Amino acid sequence: METLDDLFSRLEQLNDVGASLSSERDIKLLLEKIVIAAKQITRADGGTLYLLSEDRRFLRFEIVRTDSLHLAFGGSSHDPIPASFSDLPLYLDDGEPNNTLVAAYATLTGKTVNIADAYSAEGFDFSGTRQFDARTGYRSRAFLTVPMKDHEGEIIGVLQLINAVSPESGAVVAFSQADQRLAESLASQAAIALSNRQLIQQLEVLFESFIKVINLALEEQSPYTGGHSKRVPELTMMLAEAADAVREGPLADFRLTDKDRYELRIAALLHDCGKVTTPLHIVEKATKLQTIFDRIELIDTRFELVKRDAEIRKWKSIAEGLPAAEAEQCFFQFCQKIPVDRQILHRANIGSEKMAEEDIAEVRRIADEYRWRNADGVELPFLSPDELENLTIRAGTLTRSEREIIKHHIVATIKMLEQLPWPRHLKNVPEYAGAHHERIDGKGYPRGLKRDEMSWQARMMGIADIFEALTAKDRPYKQGMQLSEVLPILERARINGHIDPDLHDIFVRCEVFRQYAEAFLKPNQVDC
Repeated sequence: METLDDLFSRLEQLNDVGASLSSERDIKLLLEKIVIAAKQITRADGGTLYLLSEDRRFLRFEIVRTDSLHLAFGGSSHDPIPASFSDLPLYLDDGEPNNTLVAAYATLTGKTVNIADAYSAEGFDFSGTRQFDARTGYRSRAFLTVPMKDHEGEIIGVLQLINAVSPESGAVVAFSQADQRLAESLASQAAIALSNRQLIQQLEVLFESFIKVINLALEEQSPYTGGHSKRVPELTMMLAEAADAVREGPLADFRLTDKDRYELRIAALLHDCGKVTTPLHIVEKATKLQTIFDRIELIDTRFELVKRDAEIRKWKSIAEGLPAAEAEQCFFQFCQKIPVDRQILHRANIGSEKMAEEDIAEVRRIADEYRWRNADGVELPFLSPDELENLTIRAGTLTRSEREIIKHHIVATIKMLEQLPWPRHLKNVPEYAGAHHERIDGKGYPRGLKRDEMSWQARMMGIADIFEALTAKDRPYKQGMQLSEVLPILERARINGHIDPDLHDIFVRCEVFRQYAEAFLKPNQVDC
């Protein structure tokens, strides 16, 4: 007979288990803890946990444990649930309740079933149990089947314990009323803990799906922006894991928990969400004159108009008495210049890392040298002020004002993220995501933060953002650079106070760049 001390001991164990269940984040491990705790508290040799299917028509095996048979399926075990452990139907083919299966009966009625000996029990079908025993040489005797009800009273699964073992004799005995009450209490706690974890998991899935929707919107707006939003998180996490593995130097004490990893990944996924506010023609500006179309075509047309006007002048001058040969020669020389100057503007229209001063001077010469008449007969400069500004951009394809518009996306990102009521474990997302355009020398944007004002995570994202942008092979305005080109650029960025030197050292020394290159770059880009 159980003493009062034994009962108190088991109650304390039950309390400890409740605290342990509430802290477990992994659902598979949570289910395993439930079964192991129930077996320990009731001194059962075996335990099985079933969960209700989404359509609430079947019970599915999730955890199976039998100590004397060294049987362990599901949970932390490397052995999955065997196919022979098929789902238990709650209803018969005619739709009637399947009350002959004890687990189905407990689910449908919400009642605990305590059976002293399955072989002599009436009203239930234990043929499957007998077959299992015949295969294994086991003797399934005592069964305690407890429905698991969540905080709303909904049954979400069944906890079934097999063969209580007497602590005195070691013999299999029936489950006592104390065992039943303890198992019911544990099943109730376990169901609530499981429901809470499932709810949290569902909310996390919903949240991450919402993030994917934002990135899908970016991808629909601009495929290359969508690709960037997918790749930067991958590179960020590669660098973060490399930093976490370091055991010496400035990052020797840097460690990431699972929560830290999740927070950083969420921030990386959202780092460019503000680009939904950026006009598409600026995001995808492939040439300097591109708006909704490439305006170099208008300039080509103007050259034809200028050529036509020159031909008209030729005939007028001949009509006014100029020798035809002289007029033809002037017209010929003029026509010889046009394709040369046209080609100069075409070259200027393509963004480059740095436009030479002589090329800028040539564009200005052409703008001053030619005139044209519009449909109203008004004579105009060959290049409008806006066209001249664009064609003399010194690097890239964006004007100063367009760069400011692009830069505003990070302000929009911060505003968007700061509007959300982040839980404690995600409170740093706005800081990580909003600082990837800052520089450690304080010359970045939008806040001009210096190194000590930024977290390691924000600095990691800065490196990932730059490296991805330089190597991206899907940009409309440039080819993805080779590693031999990118690594020196990163080195100069380190020297010039753009990126963190310690993280840059890890990025290069631990060959994070190579890990990323193998996954995301074209073979011809990996040239060193």
